[in-house]
Amino acid sequence: MVRAYKHEHIYRHPWDRVTTASWRKFTDPDTPAVLSHVLDVHTLSRRLDAASGCLHTVRSITVRSPSLPFFLRRIIGGEAVVCHCIETSVVDPRARSMEIVAVNASLRGLIEVEERSSYQPHPENPEGWTLLRQDTSIRCKPFKALAAVAEKVEQRCVERFQQNSVKGREFVERICKYLEAESSAAAAGATAS
Repeated sequence: MVRAYKHEHIYRHPWDRVTTASWRKFTDPDTPAVLSHVLDVHTLSRRLDAASGCLHTVRSITVRSPSLPFFLRRIIGGEAVVCHCIETSVVDPRARSMEIVAVNASLRGLIEVEERSSYQPHPENPEGWTLLRQDTSIRCKPFKALAAVAEKVEQRCVERFQQNSVKGREFVERICKYLEAESSAAAAGATAS
């Protein structure tokens, strides 16, 4: 199932200011207090295309994910769920546009998240306002999640089967020894009579 979320926001500031602020949001001294879910940000690559003037950037962003249900935390193997994301962006100063796409790189077996953001001058006031459009799609992978659950259950069943099998073999061995002892005693008694 895919859930989509669309949102528009009008910044009452010019495009240059808004895009500069967007670039600085992870390096601002108040970031840890305001964006406490962001644990780490690294620029992986940055390239300026001389012909077009476009700046292409790839960053890794590590975030603390929202709380997951208990059974999913058990599958993943931890209390704190940390998600690694890849963000690609293209800033075109000539066209005054900034496009950002962020996707999760981890937990993809359970969920895929893609967020697309675009910053453009607002059509009604292009010199003073900026229009942010965000499109987010979230796709849970229930069959893969169920497969992961099934795999964990199967593994636990195999372990339990192996444990019970050992106990069963030991018990049968004990009965065999008892029957052997009983047979020896009966044979000894038959010879004695």
